[in-house]
Amino acid sequence: MIEALTIGRVGVDLYPEQSGVGLAEVETFAKFLGGTATNVAVAAARLGHRSAVLTKVGPDGFGAYVRSALEGFGVSAEYVGTAPNLLTPVVFCELNPPADPPLLFYRAPIAPDLTLTEDEVPWDAVDSVPLLWVTGTGVSAEPGRSTQRAILKRRARRGHTVLDLDYRPMFWPDEATAHTEIGWMLDHVNVVVGNRTEVRVAVGTDDPDEAADRLLARGVRLAIVKKGAEGVLIANEQGRWTVPPHPVEVVCGLGAGDGFGGAVVHGLLSDWDPQRIARYANVAGALVASRLACADAMPTDAEIEELLCR
Repeated sequence: MIEALTIGRVGVDLYPEQSGVGLAEVETFAKFLGGTATNVAVAAARLGHRSAVLTKVGPDGFGAYVRSALEGFGVSAEYVGTAPNLLTPVVFCELNPPADPPLLFYRAPIAPDLTLTEDEVPWDAVDSVPLLWVTGTGVSAEPGRSTQRAILKRRARRGHTVLDLDYRPMFWPDEATAHTEIGWMLDHVNVVVGNRTEVRVAVGTDDPDEAADRLLARGVRLAIVKKGAEGVLIANEQGRWTVPPHPVEVVCGLGAGDGFGGAVVHGLLSDWDPQRIARYANVAGALVASRLACADAMPTDAEIEELLCR
C-alpha cells in the first residue's frame, strides 16, 4: 500500500555540463528525471516512504526513461499513463544564475500530464492513501483541471491533502486565471505550501502572516509560506512560527522546493509538530540547492539529520 500519491508534472531535465555559459554556448547536456510532483515522490521515497506518481508521458524513449528512473528511485510507476499523440516533456536549464536558473520548457502543444482524465485515476488509491499531493500547475489546462477537481471533491480533505501552489507564469494565460483556478483548490485541501509569489497569486497578498491568515480562514489546517532568505513561516490554528534558513553554497536552486516538499511529506506522515517539520524541510531544501540536478539530489534522512545537528 502506498503512503503518498503525488499528481502532476513529470519530465526529463537536461542540465549543461559546461558552467557559466548560456544555452547557445553549451556543448553537452546531462539527463535527469524531473517535474515537481515527480521530485516530491522521489524525495519521499528517499526518506523511506512508499510513494507513487499519477501522471502521463509520451510513447517515446523519454517516457520509457521516466518509468525506469522512477522504479530505480523506489517510486511506483504503476500510475504513469501514456498519451499516444504527445511527447514526454523536456526541460533545459541554464544554471546561470545558480540560485534561480532560467528554464526552457518543451511542453507543446500540451504536456501529457495535463491530459489526465477521470477514467485514468486510481480512485481506490485516492480514497485510501494517507497523503495526497496536488499542484497548482495541474489545474492550468483541461482536461487535467477538471480531473484534479474531481479528485479533490472525492478526497474531501481526508488524511493529508496537500496543495503545492507551484505557480509558473508560462503555464497560464494570465495571473487572474491562475488566481481563480488555484483559489478554488484552497477549499478542498488541508495543507498548503508556497512561496511569497505563489501565495500572492492564491490569496492576494505576499505578506506571509496575512497570507497564512487567509489560508487558515479557508479551512486549511497547516499553511507553509517560504520566505527565501528570511526562512519559512509555518502556521496552524494553535500558533505560528518562523524557522530561519540554513545557509549553503548554492550550486543549483532547482529542486530545492521539491526536496522541501518531500521532507514535508515525511514530517506529516511521521506526525511531527509544525516547527520540527519546517526545520527538517529547510535543511532538506538546502541540501538539494547545494547539489546539481533535482530527483538525483534528494537527500536521505541521515544526511538531513547530520546537517541539522551542526
